[in-house]
Amino acid sequence: MTDLTAANAPTGPDKYPVALRVLHWLRAILILGLIAAGWTMTSLDDGTEAKFAQFYPLHKSFGVLVFLIVLVQLAIRSAARLPPEPVLPAHERVLSRVVHIAIYVLLLAVPLMGYAMSSTYPDSDGVTLFGLPLPELLPKSEQWFRVFQFLHKVFAYSLLGLVGLHVAGALKHRFVDADPQADVLRRMW
Repeated sequence: MTDLTAANAPTGPDKYPVALRVLHWLRAILILGLIAAGWTMTSLDDGTEAKFAQFYPLHKSFGVLVFLIVLVQLAIRSAARLPPEPVLPAHERVLSRVVHIAIYVLLLAVPLMGYAMSSTYPDSDGVTLFGLPLPELLPKSEQWFRVFQFLHKVFAYSLLGLVGLHVAGALKHRFVDADPQADVLRRMW
């Protein structure tokens, strides 16, 4: 049995473990794809066959995949040696922590609301993970479907806003701050 901490040791004293860096960038690509697919599929006419035959099932599958990736990331983070906190002004350090925690909460909440939305929708064919059907744990209900649909949308847009803030902060530290210790992007590169 391999030691999870040793297997995911950072390649340098100020870098995240390789596994976390790979999962971070994979998750980022998947989230951008999910947002693009969500906008596309909801704008398509209901008569468009691809809307329900390809877009919705793939959106659901990739949403479940992101959820699973986040669970793996959290498990690795809890066992791995992480780089020391970057040297940032106190207000930026607090903002960074709040944004990161909120992003992780939403990375779990958005797919859960999507699952709940699909599970409660009376005409839904359920949620699959690339063809493997997942159990529907909630009863069909038009009223609850609308609640979960609203929450899924609000949480997804909130996540998008926080990701934008996260990217802006990383770019600010890379290109605006004069202190290389504040360059947080190199920790995840």
